[in-house]
Amino acid sequence: MNVAIVAHSGGPTPVINASLLGLVEEARLHPEIGALYGARFGLPGIFREDFIDLFAQPEDLMHRIGASPASALGSSRYEVSQADLSRVLAIFRSRNVRFFFYTGGNGSMGTAMQLKQAAEQEGLPLQIIGIPKTIDNDLLITDHTPGYGSTARFFAHAVRDIDADNRSLPNQVEIIEVLGRNAGWLAAAASFAKSGSETGPHLIYFPEQRLPIDKLMDDVASVFTRLKRCVVVVCEGQLDQNSEAFGADVRSGSRGFLAQNLGHRLASLIASRLNIRARSEKPGLLGRASSAYVSQSDWNESRLCGRQAVKSAVAEHSGVMITLVRGPGPDYSVSCGEARLEEVAFTERLFPAAWINSDGTGVLPDYRTYAHPLVGSVDAHPQLIASHRLS
Repeated sequence: MNVAIVAHSGGPTPVINASLLGLVEEARLHPEIGALYGARFGLPGIFREDFIDLFAQPEDLMHRIGASPASALGSSRYEVSQADLSRVLAIFRSRNVRFFFYTGGNGSMGTAMQLKQAAEQEGLPLQIIGIPKTIDNDLLITDHTPGYGSTARFFAHAVRDIDADNRSLPNQVEIIEVLGRNAGWLAAAASFAKSGSETGPHLIYFPEQRLPIDKLMDDVASVFTRLKRCVVVVCEGQLDQNSEAFGADVRSGSRGFLAQNLGHRLASLIASRLNIRARSEKPGLLGRASSAYVSQSDWNESRLCGRQAVKSAVAEHSGVMITLVRGPGPDYSVSCGEARLEEVAFTERLFPAAWINSDGTGVLPDYRTYAHPLVGSVDAHPQLIASHRLS
């Protein structure tokens, strides 16, 4: 009996379980797959041979799992060594594993690539398929990644609501720090919160462009002078003109250094230099963990990728990641394609400079056209009519 195993890697998303649902649904249809197991908490679960029988899960439970955020299997940021790869392959050989599905981002696709190469060297027949997943939208080849649309939708609504609060109690600057690391895709999504010239976000900055501290101060002062308030969106990976995190505390992780308190640091600098009240908000983990603003297209496409991964595997494709391919024409449509793991491993797709305005403080319409089908509409909050005041 040929066995399939699926594992999750890296940070979860609001729709990662939709990919799992699609995988299970499609695998049930193919007799080539005699059993399907989920490794608990990623590669370390494979080392422990800690597996869940996914074919034994009740259908109604799998549908409820598919609608929930975070990883039902559990995930991991484990960094593999060559010895680890051999260990995984030994376990696969002993259990007659012929299909391996790995859900993750660019680092995970790198691990899948390394495992494919090791399997070829050892002569183990193994179909390895990558399932794309990252809120950062920074995978190459694919038009966009499952997880981005829902997280982008969350941050757009969060910025919209923080802006309403800021408008209610003016004379203050709000710094909103969003996820994304080195790529500004989620920062850009905050633009969907803007419904007029006076609504926020008033300033959006992108980690692809260094931000001189004097420019930040001038930009904030200009908006504040005009509106007596200012809402600023900044990505967690933003650096200053010296490629430093503005003096914020930094930590080392699996993907390099990252500021821990960037928003707070920027608010402190603005308060001290401009003598303006400033505070910061960092939704952080909530952005990828919340199910409140799941994008329907994002959920559907995540499920689609899971199903396509099985189809590719039983068609004897290997060493590929499933991609999303946008259809031509003005009406949004999407289908699945494939990219070789070597094309997407350990690389980042940054936010295009051509979609950033000339001031480096916002997006151009081409981004909104691209992202609207993924994020969906963000309704503006109503406001009282100022002309109806008593004179």
